[in-house]
Amino acid sequence: MEQFAHISVQDAQQKLSSSNAKVVDIRDENSFAIGHIPQAHHLTNGTLQQFMANTDFATPVIVCCYHGISSQQAAQFLIHQGFEEVYSLDGGFEAWRHNQPIAQKPIE
Repeated sequence: MEQFAHISVQDAQQKLSSSNAKVVDIRDENSFAIGHIPQAHHLTNGTLQQFMANTDFATPVIVCCYHGISSQQAAQFLIHQGFEEVYSLDGGFEAWRHNQPIAQKPIE
């Protein structure tokens, strides 16, 4: 795979439940804290090196942003870093939130 692929929420859910795929969320820290896909890694400039060091480049990676636009650039970046199977989540977190469970910060 020389380029990232698009993936629907349903296909992403299936891939996450049936393989060792990882989700990375590139939204801002506050948005991630309020709610995110369960087991998502918050990927920022500060966490990128650690994620790359701890993740096999053969592991499928699904990139999530707000609406599925910014994730396309981030997915292509990960391809250029050497990841072999990278997806951009169509519709982003907003589409996921309407279809699947999310991990939420407890209301204090």
